[in-house]
Amino acid sequence: MSCGQNNFGNLLGNRYRVLKLLGEGGFGRTYTAEDTGRFDDVCVIKQFFPQVQGTAALAKATELFKQEAKRLYELGENHSQIPRLLAYFEQGASLYLVQEFIQGQTLLKELQQQAFSEAQIRELLADLLPVLQFIHDRHVIHRDIKPENIMRRDGDCKLILIDFGGAKQVTQTSLARQATGIYTVGYAPSEQMAGFATPLSDLYALGATCARLLTQSLAVQDTNGNLYDRVYDAFNAQWLWREILQEKGITISEDLGQIIDKLLKHLPRERYQSATEVLQDLNSPKTKVATTILEIPQPQSPIVQVNTTSLQTFEFDVVTVDAKGIEISRKRRSANFFVENLGNGVILEMVSIPGGTFMMGSPPTEQGRRDDEAPQHQVTVPRFFMGKYEITQAQYQAIMGSNPSHFQSNGANLPVENVSWNDAVEFCQKLSQKTKRKYRLPSEAEWEYACRAGTTTPFYFGETITTDLVNYNGNSTYASAPKGKYRQQTTPVGSFPPNAFGLYDMHGNVYEWCQDYWHQNYQGAPTDGRAWLNTGLFSRLFYDKLMRGGSWFVNPDDCRSANRNSFMHAYRYGNVGFRIVLVLT
Repeated sequence: MSCGQNNFGNLLGNRYRVLKLLGEGGFGRTYTAEDTGRFDDVCVIKQFFPQVQGTAALAKATELFKQEAKRLYELGENHSQIPRLLAYFEQGASLYLVQEFIQGQTLLKELQQQAFSEAQIRELLADLLPVLQFIHDRHVIHRDIKPENIMRRDGDCKLILIDFGGAKQVTQTSLARQATGIYTVGYAPSEQMAGFATPLSDLYALGATCARLLTQSLAVQDTNGNLYDRVYDAFNAQWLWREILQEKGITISEDLGQIIDKLLKHLPRERYQSATEVLQDLNSPKTKVATTILEIPQPQSPIVQVNTTSLQTFEFDVVTVDAKGIEISRKRRSANFFVENLGNGVILEMVSIPGGTFMMGSPPTEQGRRDDEAPQHQVTVPRFFMGKYEITQAQYQAIMGSNPSHFQSNGANLPVENVSWNDAVEFCQKLSQKTKRKYRLPSEAEWEYACRAGTTTPFYFGETITTDLVNYNGNSTYASAPKGKYRQQTTPVGSFPPNAFGLYDMHGNVYEWCQDYWHQNYQGAPTDGRAWLNTGLFSRLFYDKLMRGGSWFVNPDDCRSANRNSFMHAYRYGNVGFRIVLVLT
């Protein structure tokens, strides 16, 4: 069997059935394949041709390849924006990596449609810089950052860093200077082209990527191999991206321009010295986009108390399952609620949540538990009202006059998604002005208290969940539950059983924004149910605003009652929505 052909007569590595060739170059080829050992899951196989002579050199290259595979495995297992390495092996004269298949498209494909705006560049930097800091902290250099090697994953729209250069470098002839040749002209700085790649080389390549995305200008080779590049004047070692934008009549803020210029400094010592340093400038007050809102003041209109005589009662079943996901009890419960009329037949149902005290966070023994869920601590939460459902597209349209959702087909009763924290707070502000009541996002403590509804198990359903109870990625399991459906989109609110407070979809469907800033643990957290509004050490450097509940896109671990997640307040994703609470007086 020749591994250089598309027609593989047998299974690669005795389990991978090649589907098609994705691309090829001097280092090897890339294929999509089916993993017959994992229910024919689609994966990506990278085939490398060791360019070395002699048995000893080949053995050395193979050993280095194994080390690089282990490094890629550790990166993918510990960061969601790096593809997971599923396997590596040798076959014939080639070395192979098997990686997770990422459904989405590269930024090159997006660039071919249109140039990127300043807001998109800011989002790109905010999304990728933490990934770069993560790999650099682990002494890994990507070596080939460019639009082709950045993918936007379908579903959550997160940027994924693909095609690390390390596996390429260890299969090349010059093992003494392995970095030589591992770069792309138009993105690599001079020190990398001379064979001395450093983490600062990745930052330069990221700056070059930004410049090309803004100008929609790529370096092009003619039929004679001559390079034509409007953005970079190689003779004078000068970037011309500002001039090109001026020609096109496009302006960007000076502070973003200064960030890109500093990333593109010719001398490494004049560049940013870390990805974190770039983030600090990007997120400092002077570099905020004018439309970015950190805190939207709540309206000062009179607050109207809820008239208890207007409360209604509804009944529902509360389901409990065992660790296998088998139903072990079903109890009839009731709760009080009132209806807010939003006009044109659209209503909002707000459920009364009784005050109480609970243990916030998770015990060390809980499966999937993370360090930011500790320490467990007692919190007392006053009575409040909370949305029976996540805010729907119809409700959002009624208040905001628009619907930003990705899943809009028959979507009136689907949760609104693709909304930022800023959007959610603005919705609360406008709803408060309309109703003369004070609506807001829940505090993190209110959210977890309302989600648990008196339970102490990982989920309000008990020890696990199934896709008959929650909309999540059913390809993964929790405890001893079976695999289930992966619907790959939102479901209408109220499709699954509620918790004991009468709240629906607190697990899965869409993530829900909270008021709080993210902190790396609960040391110093409020114990009275209030939002934690002072910033944590890393809050503004990375993802600053909290989200809870998991979504249709994630594994069941991330849907637990105690699970915490965070994103920048201006981010919008197809699996992020919100629900609201009413302030009582």
